[in-house]
Amino acid sequence: MSTSQIPFLKGHGTENDFVIVPDPENAVDLPASVVARLCDRRAGIGGDGLLHVVRSAAHPEASDMAGQAEWFMDYRNADGSIAEMCGNGVRVFAHHLQRAGLVEEGDLAVATRGGVKRVHIAEDGAITVSMGRAELPASGVTVTVDGRSWDARNVNMGNPHAVTFVDDLAHAGDLRSAPAFGPESVYPDGVNIEFVVDRGPRHVAMRVHERGSGETRSCGTGACAVAVAAARRDGVDPAETGSPATYTVDLPGGTLVITEYPDGGVDMTGPAVIVAEGLIDPGLLGPTRQGSASAR
Repeated sequence: MSTSQIPFLKGHGTENDFVIVPDPENAVDLPASVVARLCDRRAGIGGDGLLHVVRSAAHPEASDMAGQAEWFMDYRNADGSIAEMCGNGVRVFAHHLQRAGLVEEGDLAVATRGGVKRVHIAEDGAITVSMGRAELPASGVTVTVDGRSWDARNVNMGNPHAVTFVDDLAHAGDLRSAPAFGPESVYPDGVNIEFVVDRGPRHVAMRVHERGSGETRSCGTGACAVAVAAARRDGVDPAETGSPATYTVDLPGGTLVITEYPDGGVDMTGPAVIVAEGLIDPGLLGPTRQGSASAR
């Protein structure tokens, strides 16, 4: 591991927060143990995940997307595990690129393990991400908390989700540990689980347990999965009606607006904020948990 100090930023999208490591040439080694240290809220910088900012051409997992997107979001969960996508993370990633002068306001493409995502940075700072199509596998799923079980909708937004509608968000429990689900074979690599209540017409609120991170203040792909699941529950399918369906989704950290189009595409619009930047102390990258990060 290098002894050089490494720049970082801290940002959030509706309070889903991230450590951002700019590394255009993919020169920084970030094994799972180091990512977990950086995301540790007591011994590290703290975050729900880490955004490794790399040029697509410099990363072996993204080089085949370099012709479509200059930048690759190498996203990691807080425990260091690799994730396909993070909707809030894409917004924060795009905001960082604009803030750093690497992209301009307007349209851009971001490569992710879930494919190339189209992003629009509006003049007012709101960022819209084209999240792709929601897949709705037919397999039945059950979610269980404290001996109470609910049927859940299986939704895939490039990563897996189980969406269940409850009478009270408190029924989700503390969400520090993953709720039980079955059959386990439906999600062999784990799943993000959303608990949802109604707030009004095409307006819902949710809590989420993100695999590898626990309960987070917001989950962009989760909000998309929730909006699609709510639409189907309400008998709304834009592919059949020919009209977009827009849902407002309240999360503990803020509000996202999700629109599903007749062609199946799903857009997510919300804010992104950079709150700090600094240098990672080399001690935090070593084999022990000692070290610090100085923010400015």
